[in-house]
Amino acid sequence: MSNAHSNKATGPIPDNAATKTADYFDERLGIYGAAKKNLRKVFPDHWSFMLGEVALYSFIIILLTGVWLTLFFKPSMTEVVYDGSYVPLQGIHMSEAYASTLDISFDIRGGLAIRQIHHWAALIFVSSLFVHMFRIFFTGAFRKPREMNWLFGFLLLVLAMVNGFTGYSLPDDLLSGTGLRIAEGVVLAIPLVGTYLQFFLFGGEFPGTDIVPRLFTIHVLLVPAIMVGLLTVHLILVFYHKHTQFPGAGRTEKNVVGLPLLPVYTAKAGGFFFIVFGITAALGGLVQINPIWSYGPYHPGQITAGSQPDWYIGFLEGSLRIMPNWETNLWGHTISWNVLIPSLVVPGVMFTFIAAYPWLEAWVTGDKREHHLLDRPRNVPVRTGLGAAWIAMYLVLWIGGGNDIIATHFHLSINSITWTMRVLFFVAPVLAFVVARRIAMALQRRDKDKVLHGRETGIIKKLPHGEFIEVHEPLDAERLHFLTSHEQPTPAALPPAVDENGVARKLKPGEKLRVRLSRWYFDEKVEKPTAEEYKEITSGHGHH
Repeated sequence: MSNAHSNKATGPIPDNAATKTADYFDERLGIYGAAKKNLRKVFPDHWSFMLGEVALYSFIIILLTGVWLTLFFKPSMTEVVYDGSYVPLQGIHMSEAYASTLDISFDIRGGLAIRQIHHWAALIFVSSLFVHMFRIFFTGAFRKPREMNWLFGFLLLVLAMVNGFTGYSLPDDLLSGTGLRIAEGVVLAIPLVGTYLQFFLFGGEFPGTDIVPRLFTIHVLLVPAIMVGLLTVHLILVFYHKHTQFPGAGRTEKNVVGLPLLPVYTAKAGGFFFIVFGITAALGGLVQINPIWSYGPYHPGQITAGSQPDWYIGFLEGSLRIMPNWETNLWGHTISWNVLIPSLVVPGVMFTFIAAYPWLEAWVTGDKREHHLLDRPRNVPVRTGLGAAWIAMYLVLWIGGGNDIIATHFHLSINSITWTMRVLFFVAPVLAFVVARRIAMALQRRDKDKVLHGRETGIIKKLPHGEFIEVHEPLDAERLHFLTSHEQPTPAALPPAVDENGVARKLKPGEKLRVRLSRWYFDEKVEKPTAEEYKEITSGHGHH
């Protein structure tokens, strides 16, 4: 009966070939049901949420341009004599990899533009991943139930950095060869197994004849396949858990306020993709990057003056450069601490901290609840300070990677720069933590003052007795809610020494440490104004 009523209202559905085809696929794939459920899914709207979209779109650009480049690149270290159109290198012995990259750049129509778009997209991809993860970190979007999605994002970041390194090593030019020489030194520094790993990776003595083909397989097949899988799972989990949102009117832990996926969000996302693609294409066409013809083919006995890696590997370079020359000889074996610590231990600790942070914070705070509303960074000052400290450490290492460039351009002593970076490596993170934490608390105090006294209007009023005051305008209800909706957890406390039966209580291992860390995390805070305080101020002469 309901079907008949529907037909009277809308008319009979034509039984044509298109309808039959749609029914055929829907019966086997369930497209209609899935689409009906998901295409109207609501997504919140905030400019910072676009950072993840930039990463996604630049990754798509990388894949598209990468497929095109594989059609012309020859991943071979077989020696040839160059006879292409770039005159300064004609007659020079080089590998097929380098020669084919020159051909792409000078002899294939649009090749140089595609190469540079690919490279710029890779840089944008890694930078947007970094900034996207900073946004998630500072707003607490990694908390339950999104810890695993944070881990997938972290793995995407690490794989992007690895794949970027393998990618700019493929042309076999003098700059990338210098980077590979450093990578070989890092592998050799690993105790006991370093020499074996070096032989397995390079297929013999450096540079060998196998490294470029192996890097090519890793770069175009292995790592991208893993990244596509991780990205797919990452996006599925975003759909499944619903998108986080900032606090505001009508927004709770159990709803999402925003725009539907179709048609609004899809249209905006499509337009944004073409903006990202256009900017990347403009960079690739107008801003030169990685001019391998200026470096020449790789030769183990040469090195490019002023060589610098892509920016995201710069912190590893800096870590190696500022490390003192420490070595230990044990039982006839040399342990190169000057390579092992800066290249493996320091980045290992830094990035393990990032990966494990959601679980570390949950353990310290004891918070096991689900969170769908985001924090304002000022309302979690210790987390904000930790993030600032990590960024400061990264930047110090990054700047240290260019100590020779800084020395030559500013006519400074490279030894002085190196020692400055060594000191700042320990001092800068502490200063960044303290300053960021104090700024966050100061912003909390300003919010409290706004709640109690209202917004400054800039209007000066003279009272009958001659006093000048500034008129303050009370905040509207929505703004008041936004400034006071955050939680203020109390630090954890140790349970009583004895239980209700008078029996000495046994503490779990690490419980005392957790309580101390919890006090450090929550103890010093700016109390939110109470309802009584607000009424007392506003009912009296608080708002002038």
